Amino acid sequence: MRRRLINSTLAVVLVVIAVFGLSLVVVETRTIQAGAQESVASEAVRLVGIVESRIGSGEKITRGALSEQITVHRYARIKVPGKAPIEIGTRPAGDVIQSQVTGDRGEQVTVQESRAAVNEEIGRTLLVILAVALLAIVAAVILAIRQARRLTAPLTDLAETAERLGSGDPRPRHRRYGVQELDRVADVLDASAERIARMLTAERRLAADASHQLRTPLTALSMRLEEITLTDDPDTVKEEATIALAQVERLTDVVQRLLTNSRDPRSGSAVAFDLDEVVKQQVEEWRPAYRSAARSIVRSGKKGLRAVGTPGAVAQVLATLIENSLMHGDGTVALRTRVTGNQAVVEVTDAGPGVSADLGSRVFERTVSGRNSTGLGLAVARDLAEADGGRLELLQQRPPVFALFLAREAEQTEG
Repeated sequence: MRRRLINSTLAVVLVVIAVFGLSLVVVETRTIQAGAQESVASEAVRLVGIVESRIGSGEKITRGALSEQITVHRYARIKVPGKAPIEIGTRPAGDVIQSQVTGDRGEQVTVQESRAAVNEEIGRTLLVILAVALLAIVAAVILAIRQARRLTAPLTDLAETAERLGSGDPRPRHRRYGVQELDRVADVLDASAERIARMLTAERRLAADASHQLRTPLTALSMRLEEITLTDDPDTVKEEATIALAQVERLTDVVQRLLTNSRDPRSGSAVAFDLDEVVKQQVEEWRPAYRSAARSIVRSGKKGLRAVGTPGAVAQVLATLIENSLMHGDGTVALRTRVTGNQAVVEVTDAGPGVSADLGSRVFERTVSGRNSTGLGLAVARDLAEADGGRLELLQQRPPVFALFLAREAEQTEG
């Protein structure tokens, strides 16, 4: 990647130098040539004026008198009517720059300069431009190397972090590099490391809890089965079998509780909980992501609602809706709580294009998606809602309004 960055930077610099350098060469060449032609013409006009002045004052027009008026390395030929032409300097050979001017008294002045002198000046100018271009290339190489090091070193470090994370070391490194995109990747890796660490902790806790809580009922069940194998009394067998069945039921409850706790340590089965707290938690959790996307997330509606369900599952349903609004919606995302009958409702809406008419309620079906996603998010969210006795519905397609319906706490309903 470092080589690609350097090559791309050099390519851009070379293109710029080629475009502007060639343009500058053409402009400078034409400017020098035009300046030389203008200088020769100006000198011819000046000589004509001097000759006219001398003729008017009756002075002699001699080579010695005019030789000081001509620029060195130039050739001049003055022809006055009735007199022999006067030549000053050496006539240049080869290609020349020439200007011929005729005065009011018939005098004619011709000034010539060798084009080789002009070409030498153009060559010196081209050398200066070439030197500046080389300096620009050297500076570009130095800057490209520094920039490549600045970008590739963090990427190498992030790759090492990802490799370490994949090898089973979930410790976050909390390193930042001063580049917004790279810092975002580092944030994601650190967040992933923390999540993996929590998952590993939960798995270890599950293993420890299972080892501790299953040992006793399994031992007791084993003893009951041994009693059954050692007796021939039908009544004893029936009694021990009944007790064993009860222990199996208790064992099933233990396993279910362990699995539930491993899925969401904060909750077990459906319970009465503070709905405002779950909504507030989701708003606070997603606010940084919306801030990064230059969007906002707000909450409104009735406060103090208590619903019946699994707080973790409800949080996951709301997180799915909020994430969908972030990925596929637009504008401000609003979470509004309200009451309808004996149910508490959480509505999630945004200012995006919503759900297309051909999808409609099919948006909750698995693998059905309108924007290149897996189509599992809303299906899983609806399953979670229904598992707690609630439901998830699409109330409005444009703009989209999703509503999560949950049973209210009994005392709230009666009051």
